[in-house]
Amino acid sequence: MPCTFSSSSILPAMPTPWRPFTANCCTVEGQTAFGNFSRCRPTRSEFSKKVSEVSSFRRLSFSDLSSSSSMRINEDLTHSFGSGLHAFQLSELRAITQNFSSNFLLGEGGFGTVHKGYIDDKLRQGLKAQPVAVKLLDIEGLQGHREWLAEVIFLGQLRHPHLVKLIGYCCEEEERVLVYEFMPRGSLENHLFKRISLSLAWGTRLKIAIGAAKGLSFLHGAETPVIYRDFKTSNVLLDSDFTAKLSDFGLAKMGPEGEDTHVTTRVMGTHGYAAPEYVMTGHLTTKSDVYSFGVVLLELLTGRRSMDKLRPKNEQNLVDWAKPYLTSSRKLRYIMDPKLAGLYSVKGAQEVASLALRCVSSNPKDRPRMPVIVDTLESLQHLKDMAVNSGARPVTPKSSRNGVTVKGRRDVKAGAHRKPSPAAAQTARVN
Repeated sequence: MPCTFSSSSILPAMPTPWRPFTANCCTVEGQTAFGNFSRCRPTRSEFSKKVSEVSSFRRLSFSDLSSSSSMRINEDLTHSFGSGLHAFQLSELRAITQNFSSNFLLGEGGFGTVHKGYIDDKLRQGLKAQPVAVKLLDIEGLQGHREWLAEVIFLGQLRHPHLVKLIGYCCEEEERVLVYEFMPRGSLENHLFKRISLSLAWGTRLKIAIGAAKGLSFLHGAETPVIYRDFKTSNVLLDSDFTAKLSDFGLAKMGPEGEDTHVTTRVMGTHGYAAPEYVMTGHLTTKSDVYSFGVVLLELLTGRRSMDKLRPKNEQNLVDWAKPYLTSSRKLRYIMDPKLAGLYSVKGAQEVASLALRCVSSNPKDRPRMPVIVDTLESLQHLKDMAVNSGARPVTPKSSRNGVTVKGRRDVKAGAHRKPSPAAAQTARVN
């Protein structure tokens, strides 16, 4: 699993000064942590400004939390979001997960653990009967109360077919829990990199890329843009028909407003996905998300992780290794995911590669905007020029001094008339 990092040593944190909503607030060591959100329903622009301030305060520790602060936060959230979000009791969530049993464990990471549960109107009147994912945050982990609160606020306000739906939350003493719709096919990371998973067909990969792009496009197109800041394969979840939805908004930030060109913030994200200018300067823009999206496109093309320390040194960073292969279809076929077994559109793959190359440009101004990315990907959905039919046989490139190895025509011709193996044909039918 890629490691999450916080590079505050690169650039000192520069938090936005806090200004309370009203005098009646939750406080942390004398400083306002969460304003009286309930008594003054803000406009969208005011809401965006306040969310930015709320999500930037430092993470609370156990000693900061008390029964009164939890009660007040619950009251504010209830008044702010009403019936749109359910405020669950911890006892209810323990019941539907058998006390967060390991038998119901879906996954775990720096945030804590995620367990499967089932809710219906017997648990709470008005609840739709459905399976859910219950995320139990580790308040002392890499993400804590601040990320929990940011996620509740963002997903409580934002609704879109390509964002995972937040059903409810729990804020009870030191416990912080989130309840989402259950995504039966798990994460894109599992499908690309777990050996037990069936290979994703080319059309399915394209569908996932389009769905994720639409989710980012929606965030960037808000009145005040939302910068996701942690786009990666593990945060792209898939429903039963492989519709992609973005999850985990704990690191999301409100984008620049007015004449500002960027947000300066503490550098946080995941190695291999974070845009280089953000890592170096702490300057965050929507183009930072575009870079991360380009990295995921490369993972979809190659079946390789963004960072892989088990590979030779010149192949560990996917962007650096793949760039020389992205300029032509002749080179590209050598780095295509072998699990595709040649069953992909040659033209489509080259267009995706070209798009990925633009997305990971070192100059943010050269990166396309998300609506352009959506249009480009959607135009590739109906291409049928499959590589196996044109004689292009996938080959794993050997390491070379300049990073590019292209075999001679004799090697290409040797596989020109080979038919896909029975296993490859079965994989195509399954997907």
